[in-house]
Amino acid sequence: MNIPRQPFVGLALLSAFGIFIADFAPVSKIDWLVCAIGFVLIGVVLFWTPNALLTYAFVGCGFFLLHNFRTGDTCGLKLAERLGERARVVRATGIVANEPRSAANGLATFLFNLESIELEGKVEPLRATLLVHWRGTPEFGDELKLFGIAAPIEPPRNPGEFDMRSYLARQDVHRGLFVRYPEDGAWLRKGAGNPILRAAQKSRGWMERTICRGLDDSPDVQNFLGGIALGLRHQTQEDIEEPFQQTGTLHLFAVAGLHVGIVARLLWILAMMARLSRKWATALIIPCLLFYAAVTGLHVSSVRAAVMCSILMAGFFAERKVFALNSLAAAAFFLLCWNTNEFFSTGFQLSFAVVGGIILLENPLSRWLKQFGATDPFLPRNLVTRSRRVVGTGYDWICRGGSVSLAAWLGSLPLVLWYFHLITPSSVFANLVVVPIAFFILAIALLSIVIVPLSSAISVIFNNANWSLAGAVIAFVHWSAQLPASHYYVAAPNWPNVAFAKVIVLDVGAGAAVHIHSNRHDWLLDCGSARDYERVVRSYLHVAGVNGLDGLGLTHGDSLHIGGAELLFRDMVPAILIDNGLPDRSAVHRRLRENFSRQRTKVLKLSAGEEFKISPRVAAKVLFPPRVFSATTADDQALVFQLSLGTAKVLFMSDSGYPTEKALLESKADLRSDILVKGQHHSGDSGFDSFLSAVRPRLIVATSRDFPRQERISDEWAGRVQANGIKLFRQDETGAVQLEFDPEGWRAKAYVTGEVFRSDNR
Repeated sequence: MNIPRQPFVGLALLSAFGIFIADFAPVSKIDWLVCAIGFVLIGVVLFWTPNALLTYAFVGCGFFLLHNFRTGDTCGLKLAERLGERARVVRATGIVANEPRSAANGLATFLFNLESIELEGKVEPLRATLLVHWRGTPEFGDELKLFGIAAPIEPPRNPGEFDMRSYLARQDVHRGLFVRYPEDGAWLRKGAGNPILRAAQKSRGWMERTICRGLDDSPDVQNFLGGIALGLRHQTQEDIEEPFQQTGTLHLFAVAGLHVGIVARLLWILAMMARLSRKWATALIIPCLLFYAAVTGLHVSSVRAAVMCSILMAGFFAERKVFALNSLAAAAFFLLCWNTNEFFSTGFQLSFAVVGGIILLENPLSRWLKQFGATDPFLPRNLVTRSRRVVGTGYDWICRGGSVSLAAWLGSLPLVLWYFHLITPSSVFANLVVVPIAFFILAIALLSIVIVPLSSAISVIFNNANWSLAGAVIAFVHWSAQLPASHYYVAAPNWPNVAFAKVIVLDVGAGAAVHIHSNRHDWLLDCGSARDYERVVRSYLHVAGVNGLDGLGLTHGDSLHIGGAELLFRDMVPAILIDNGLPDRSAVHRRLRENFSRQRTKVLKLSAGEEFKISPRVAAKVLFPPRVFSATTADDQALVFQLSLGTAKVLFMSDSGYPTEKALLESKADLRSDILVKGQHHSGDSGFDSFLSAVRPRLIVATSRDFPRQERISDEWAGRVQANGIKLFRQDETGAVQLEFDPEGWRAKAYVTGEVFRSDNR
């Protein structure tokens, strides 16, 4: 077989293997020295007797040692050891290391490269990086002096939440610094830091203003153009971004091969118009591509594309043919040399998987598709009609575009399924339509940037042309995401599992959201506030593989419990809605009731004594309130549910307090339950001894938060609960709690601490 030599493929694979082994089996300092000696000996042998097998072994060992060296005893770990696990008051001096991201409340978040730190009155020079939150207006490269509280970065508290702690740990960032007031920070110097990156950031700001000029009344289009042309994905709104994720077109916001290829093509045209030789054109284009990668934020996809394109263009110097797969492997090899932790980033893996899938699968898929529309090979060409040739040309274009789209989808499918629990069948069709339009959008945006020094009016004309194309893309993607079977969320396999029902009590602060899953039936009891739904509940439902709800129960009119219902109904419409029929003064509840009348949901207003089925093996009974009842606050008229799951029972008390507990005791209802799930009453008083004696729970899952004070579980109440032999899972410590029920009993598991409590525990 005449297969060309592509040495970087083997080097990239061995480097990845060495990093993988080093991460999961790190060595101690003594063993590291032994490995280093072995590495040197292999290098000596290789120097005298070159050998391909020894070369690969040398590279694998080298990356094994390199990753151990970079992750073993870092500056960030030393800082974490110095500060300890508790919160510490510090003064820190350093430089803003990236472009700050500002929230709606004015809180700026950025990485901060330390120069020195003052702890307990002692100033120490220190080189490490902190994640800073400050209500100031810093810019990249500013040298600041900050006063605040340094603490460990919080882990995720619910399934589906982004694990910021692990993500930052890969960047050697292990502590955060919260600066409460703007006056707690002071500028020491402006314009410090890397001058090239600073120039790239200023260029990005100018380019963004240029391509968005004249589009002030279309913020959605501005966000879309900033994302597709400059990689400003953090400015893209969630309600725009999610349909792109569901249709497999989110890659448009990650500057990659498409974007870099268009930039390289335009620069090449300009170089040819200037009558430059190929070598001079290449020498000028390669730095421009690398600068474009810096302008777009030095993300893995843009760096990979710039490096790969640079390698391909460098073939003009050597006057040798450059192979795409070898160039892709070379880009991976050089990126891993720069930072071995990139191997574990989602962006790195997706970027190389997609391009690798296109390189390996595009031609075979194209040949396979073309055979279905090919003309008879024995038919002379002059006998083929003109219409048949036109159809054949169009079909050939569809085969080429469809094969690229299908190859990219197949290459990314395992990783998208693993990380996002998502399958996007509509991706092939959506990309076939969207990518050609995106090509023109990016080309017009770059032309607008190039032409603005000559004529701002022509630049605005280009921007308005992009407004039409961007609006068409956004509308098409939203339409594609709403098609039946356009996407599916898939839960992670959980084998072996004999549980017939699961109840997940999410940690959403003072609000509530409980997911009940049994025999492919999914219900929610409350859905959190609008913010908590976007931040926690929606991502959890995706990870849990929930594509539709059989039912939703709303306990009372508190916006922290039901504020996310409007957003939930946009994503999925529950078949049944259990609503609290009592009147209240909640504006949120009143607005929801008006919307329910326009939905295709069956609304049930239940009262004490009524029951409903969640699944064949799970039934629910409403214990409170009665049909005729009045209370001064919404907390005192919340729906109280009792779930029967086989032989086990779970009591959901919402935010009920003493009035509800007293009414339940007087009703003589059977309150005995194995598990009690409760929130905190607005007065701070709930869970009285007489009520707990009637319920006799083995386990209590209770919300708790530091502010406001009445939302926090008191130490005195927690002590009484434990003195009565009741296990307490307080969610400020445990995070979400998962309850699993099987024929032999039940078990509860805390998401943050991993603690497990079983029904047979004594």
